[in-house]
Amino acid sequence: MKKYVITGVLSFLLVAGCANKEDGKDSKIALLKATDPPPIELVDNPETDSFGHAIKKKLAKKKELYDVAVIQNKEETLVVYKVKHLQRFKMKKIEKDMEKYLEDEYPGEDFILSSDYKIFLETVRLKEKVQHKSITDKEAEKEFKNIIELQKEKT
Repeated sequence: MKKYVITGVLSFLLVAGCANKEDGKDSKIALLKATDPPPIELVDNPETDSFGHAIKKKLAKKKELYDVAVIQNKEETLVVYKVKHLQRFKMKKIEKDMEKYLEDEYPGEDFILSSDYKIFLETVRLKEKVQHKSITDKEAEKEFKNIIELQKEKT
């Protein structure tokens, strides 16, 4: 009888421990595996609706990268990416190639690139807040500026 009770309790704990909550799921796993967040556009301009998606789609095809996040506001576009482990030796070349591609493809746009995991995590958290509508547009814009400042501090 004791065996059955212990087995039942352990089974319950195993199932309860493996249950996932949907809120914040991406930010919890963002550093471990690809989360593939959709682009966030903090602008109301209908012509730019596909801008972030086009950038993400093109950069996601690069074999050196395994995750890309894009946030765009009126002045700047933040492109955050994760590089595959063995490709990290070529970080300078990868960033230089990406900068060149973006400048050639989208002249006149102001891009900020980052391969920093902290910046990526903050970007994913902002995406979750925007999707769940737990943040206003002004707060999202302010948080975006904070992420940009954090990136500029790192460089």
